[in-house]
Amino acid sequence: MADGSTAAVDPVAGLIDIALPREVSLWPQTWEAWLAIVLLVAAVSVAAWRYAHLRHINRYRREALAELQGIEHAGNAGPSELLSRLTMLVRRTALAAFPREKVAPLVGPAWLSFLDRSYGGDEFSHGVGRLLVSGPYRQLPPEGAELQSLVHLVRRWIRGHHA
Repeated sequence: MADGSTAAVDPVAGLIDIALPREVSLWPQTWEAWLAIVLLVAAVSVAAWRYAHLRHINRYRREALAELQGIEHAGNAGPSELLSRLTMLVRRTALAAFPREKVAPLVGPAWLSFLDRSYGGDEFSHGVGRLLVSGPYRQLPPEGAELQSLVHLVRRWIRGHHA
């Protein structure tokens, strides 16, 4: 059994290597996939531009709401001063949102009617919003509840008016 010819034969020598497949590319291979990628990139670009555009357009609303919050939390302001600041805030916000020629000459009932039309309600001409016009001329300053209602109305108008 000590035959030297059978011990020298290598059993692995006759095996053939397996051909490995090509590496899989991470890039899409079909035109449909490329079209989907192009459309997705275009949609994301349009959405980002639209978001930035709307954010820029509505910047005056954010500033007006921040100022309204400051007015609302001003503890040392009396009712007359608070009413005056609210009136100026509404006027400046309207001048920022609408054409100056349309807004600047309006006073009294025409001003309140304009606010109602831009908002879609009638709280300015038939509700607490009348304080914006008649408040400075009242003998007694408005009550705290009236002012709070006016602040809420002004907040809704700032958020909801449409040019």
